[in-house]
Amino acid sequence: MPAPEIRPATPSDAAGIATVHVASWQAAYAGLLPEDFLSALSIETRERFWASNLADPSRPHSILTARAADEITGFAVFGPSRDDDATPKTGELSSIYLLPSEWGRRTGRALHEECLRSLSTQFETVTLWVLSTNTRARAFYERAGWIPDGKTKVETMSDGAVTLEEVRYRVVLGE
Repeated sequence: MPAPEIRPATPSDAAGIATVHVASWQAAYAGLLPEDFLSALSIETRERFWASNLADPSRPHSILTARAADEITGFAVFGPSRDDDATPKTGELSSIYLLPSEWGRRTGRALHEECLRSLSTQFETVTLWVLSTNTRARAFYERAGWIPDGKTKVETMSDGAVTLEEVRYRVVLGE
């Protein structure tokens, strides 16, 4: 299977990113988040979000897409850490999402490697947050050398109807 093409996202990628975002959440979080919440996720709403985000030249983060056969099959977001305890030398891998058909096909690994390569030009340490019950994602990051650093947080979405319990992972670049 050929390696996916990894490239920076452009505003014209909003629809493809939105499709991946919704499909990934609905598959990855099935049984972990309320079904009514997941089924209500809207590609159109996500597309508006991504179109606005990608058109903003002042955004502090970078967005990469993975493509195969001229279709966006995944995306990743990274940049400076948003955590209160971060130093200026701490970056953050905010997200990696793939179409479920891409799981286990090295697309996530390719996006991950490119994010870390890019982050290493500015940062010494990188953190990420993972849903505590997302064993697939946690195993992916642990295989790649990420270690839980003991920090946790609870966030709510959908006017408090959805609770996200997350754990933070950390990797030191250049080790």
